[in-house]
Amino acid sequence: MKFGVFFPVSGRAAGRKTLMEAAQQAEALGYDSVWAADRVVMPWTINTPYPYSKEASFIVPPDRPFFDTLTCLAFLAGCTEKIQLGMSVMVLPYRHPLHWAKIATTIDQLSTGRLIMGVGVGWMEEEFAAMNAPFKERGKVSDEQLTLLKQLWTEEHITFRGKYYTVDDIAFSPKPYQKPRIPIWVGGEGKAAQRRAGRFGDAWFPYFVRIMPKELAARFANVRTEAQNAGRNPNDVDLACCLPIELAPQDVPQEQDYLKGSIKQVTDAIRRFLDVGVTHIGLQFMIPHYPERQQQIERFAKEALPALKFT
Repeated sequence: MKFGVFFPVSGRAAGRKTLMEAAQQAEALGYDSVWAADRVVMPWTINTPYPYSKEASFIVPPDRPFFDTLTCLAFLAGCTEKIQLGMSVMVLPYRHPLHWAKIATTIDQLSTGRLIMGVGVGWMEEEFAAMNAPFKERGKVSDEQLTLLKQLWTEEHITFRGKYYTVDDIAFSPKPYQKPRIPIWVGGEGKAAQRRAGRFGDAWFPYFVRIMPKELAARFANVRTEAQNAGRNPNDVDLACCLPIELAPQDVPQEQDYLKGSIKQVTDAIRRFLDVGVTHIGLQFMIPHYPERQQQIERFAKEALPALKFT
């Protein structure tokens, strides 16, 4: 199993020095990847329920910085040597596919093949309105982008005619450093996301605030069925996920659907995800203050990673 951590692309800690130090620290500690979410604008009033917190409210106040993640990944490509660089996840309808595919390809080339493109359809209706992006059609727009993307990254003469995007005999170069393409990890938790992952993804990459390993495995079975229905080999789609985690100095009462406790408790809990076939976990350490969060990231790496990575 591989492990990644989220780096501070938003909030008071976000900045050049912190980003560089966080990525370099993660690499030195033996993590396999670093991750960050995607945000373009922050409406002052958000009525859309946030699906990734217990309180259903977005966790970053609008007056705090939120850096562009693709730009940050390009920066980190030059600050690191081997750690994978991931988006968790890019909201596809916010950007034209020719533009973001070019940026992604450039990062993949400059990092010598370390980019993972986590993609999703988005959730914040107010941000869609600000971006003049179609909220109700975001799933169809995303599917069309992913269909075009395969041609951009693998073909020399590209012609595509869809409902939302049309190109006529264009070249797209350079191609990705990774072959046949940059890995596409499809985020989202529901049935539409499972279908999209089965049809387009190299991995299904959901973020669950709370999930039992067996429930995650049952949902992944749907992804595999969707892959087979799309004429793909289900074994070509991996199971990865993002999970929140809280380390405690000693044992605490356990909730089987949430990673919280001592090193031994969270290690045992993570092994249950390994047992159902999870290959890569992005860990989001739920500590609001950055110095304490980094301490937990270091503690987990030194006390848990050695046992987990060689299980």
